[in-house]
Amino acid sequence: MKIRKMTTALAALFAVGTAPVLAQIKVGVVTSATGATALVGISQRNTVPLLPTKVGDLTVEYISLDDASDTSKTVTNFKKLITEDRVDALIGPSGTPNAMSVIQFAADAGTPMLAPVGSASVVLPMSPEKKWVFKTTQNTELIANALFKHMVEAGVSTLGFIGLSDAYGEDWLNVVSHLAAKHGIKIIATERYQRPDSSVTGQALKMLAANPEAVLVAGVGGSAVLPQVSLHKMGYKGTFYQTHAAALPAFLTLGGEDVNGTILAASLMLVLPEIADSNPSKAVAEDYIARYENMYGERPATFGANLYDAGLLLEEAVPKAAKVAKPGTKEFRSALRDALEQTKELVATQGVYNMTPEDHSGFDERGAQLITVKDGQWRLLQ
Repeated sequence: MKIRKMTTALAALFAVGTAPVLAQIKVGVVTSATGATALVGISQRNTVPLLPTKVGDLTVEYISLDDASDTSKTVTNFKKLITEDRVDALIGPSGTPNAMSVIQFAADAGTPMLAPVGSASVVLPMSPEKKWVFKTTQNTELIANALFKHMVEAGVSTLGFIGLSDAYGEDWLNVVSHLAAKHGIKIIATERYQRPDSSVTGQALKMLAANPEAVLVAGVGGSAVLPQVSLHKMGYKGTFYQTHAAALPAFLTLGGEDVNGTILAASLMLVLPEIADSNPSKAVAEDYIARYENMYGERPATFGANLYDAGLLLEEAVPKAAKVAKPGTKEFRSALRDALEQTKELVATQGVYNMTPEDHSGFDERGAQLITVKDGQWRLLQ
């Protein structure tokens, strides 16, 4: 396996002008650093300065924009990056609904898009448009399979689902419905809510009345906390399952004691000290965390790693594409898409990427760890 580390040495080399500049690559980055998805987008925006500014003899320029968690602004930003800045690749946006709104624009422009979002709907089912999209987080089914394996082992027979009323929640509901039927688990309550909601009392009361043995919450960032805390304060005693979109420090601080015992499947970054040194992703994740802490004085959320891995994927693919065509051309963008699709055994912060024409996420079981919350901390579920 190849472990790719992005170091500041290359950037420093470029800064003093000792390396020849043969061409320049432009990468557009759109994150939700403000608005409803900011808890996801802030660490992604902060990660942009850590991306490689030089790949081989090619310099890389990043044009970073904030969409304020607004899909219409995501579209505006993507159009600008494609038509005015003429970028060779796109990274972002932070949210699934935002990503779904710009897939067609990336495809029409023939520009590879690396989406650091949770829902598999950005790459599945594969289509002529989605062949231009590569997803840097684990697919829904990979995470859901790990959760349902635990449910089966725990003897769960009835399940409640409460998820966002958007593309992320819809994708999760579809996968959960399929896996529940497959494993003989009956979904006895289904509720939806909006990301900006400040109360889900009505949905929580209906869920409490149904009294399933377990509840799976499909929310993103801070919005993942609200249904669980509401139900817990109402006296619900069942098991809570969360998706990998809840994997951020704010989930613990906002949830407090109400989220102890939560079970989720997510990347190894949440429990890195408990991960064996033999795991190849551990060293890559440690390098990213150290660089982020050195720049910002705090640990990054795992969502930042989703964007960091996009940089690793480009660092691997760009030299291959540059052998085919010159950056800044349609031919280079097409070659870059092809090179990304041929990624093999690339070790990143959260697992190992193996892309294929059918799989533009590329993670296998190495990309999901079962994790719980114990005494206000993420702990590897033993």
